[in-house]
Amino acid sequence: MKTIRIGSGAGYSGDRIEPAIELAEKGEIDYLVFECLAERTIALAQQARLKDPNSGYDPLLQARMQAVLAICHAKGIKIITNMGAANPVAAAEKTIEIARGLGLKGLRVAAVTGDDVLDSVRGTNLTIEETGGTVPDLGNRIISANAYIGAAPIAAALAAGADVVITGRAADPALFMAPLIHSFGWSFVDWDMLGRGVVAGHLLECAGQVTGGYFADPGYKDVEGLARLGFPIAEVAEDGGLVITKVAGSGGQVTTDTCKEQLLYEIHDPARYYQPDVIADFSAVSVEQIGPDRVRVTGAQGWPKTGTLKVSIGYIDSYIGEGQISYAGAGAVARGRLALEIVRERLVLTGVQSSEARFDLIGINALHGGDLSDGHAPYEVRVRVTARTDTMAEAVRIGNEVETLYTNGPAGGGGAWKSAREIIAVASVLLPEAAVQPALHILEA
Repeated sequence: MKTIRIGSGAGYSGDRIEPAIELAEKGEIDYLVFECLAERTIALAQQARLKDPNSGYDPLLQARMQAVLAICHAKGIKIITNMGAANPVAAAEKTIEIARGLGLKGLRVAAVTGDDVLDSVRGTNLTIEETGGTVPDLGNRIISANAYIGAAPIAAALAAGADVVITGRAADPALFMAPLIHSFGWSFVDWDMLGRGVVAGHLLECAGQVTGGYFADPGYKDVEGLARLGFPIAEVAEDGGLVITKVAGSGGQVTTDTCKEQLLYEIHDPARYYQPDVIADFSAVSVEQIGPDRVRVTGAQGWPKTGTLKVSIGYIDSYIGEGQISYAGAGAVARGRLALEIVRERLVLTGVQSSEARFDLIGINALHGGDLSDGHAPYEVRVRVTARTDTMAEAVRIGNEVETLYTNGPAGGGGAWKSAREIIAVASVLLPEAAVQPALHILEA
């Protein structure tokens, strides 16, 4: 039975590059997938594109392509990635430029477009899933709207002979499903087979998480070699049979436990995991350790797709002002608490307007609230004050007040830091699939 090997070269935009090189050189893979888009990432990329029409793609695209393009071209490894972000065509053009610089000839790069549905969303009364409100509630603050496209246009690009396929917003598992559909000729109405493809994609999409990264917990779940963590490989058979593994000798581990944790990651209802191509059903999935760093995954099913696509709308939500300063030595906690009291009162005295504010001592109450110390006062603390404002000018004032603690606050403050930034938030709506029309753009070196 025909089997292909798919390597996961990245699990997010800023991920390590060396494990992808290792996969290309030693993984004996057929496809290398870089999954680099988060919900908010593409809104930020749209902002970048507004400032420069030639930008808007992943900032590490050039470094990644420089690192693996020649190896993959020599070995016939196809590359699939959503590093196109807000500008897949520009990303494809940059990849062609890199290929020419490397002396590669005949390389075909496909850009998949059509996920940008801003014009289709503006002016509608689509319901916002998180709030129950509607699109008009966001007013003129909307800066982007991108639909999660499925595997079909990516598979079409591979069928057209693309060596590299670059998308914008696509469903994460779709990047991994497309080579399965292309290689095995799976039907787009074979729901169980597509469900198995989603499981493979979901296990790979976060890269090092399934090989022990994020899983590790010293003394409870020990993982060796995290500094040289190997990224995962899926061995997928024509019937959807799946084995998760990694390059022999690389750091980390592939076990039933690492696979179980990743299988449930970001899953609300395991029986109904909504994707553009299928509703995947993980409820009967089982995992079996069949060798060192080899786990067989079986039992996935699928149900007919909904006919709608999730759309992430990026919009300007507010501004965040932040300031931090450290105190150390005897009485550090008391001085930190006094610093917070001073800033709290100063913000009132100076009339700083904010809709939400936090006054934290990092290491004591910043994550879970309350005082979680064990009765022993820490020798060092870091004060953090953050506030949400309606304007950048007000946000700037938050950090400024923390900085003044240098000479106007408790003794021994040091390492002050401040920032003020615009916050891009994300809202979700559902758009009829027929309203999204993906397109291919083929370039050749």
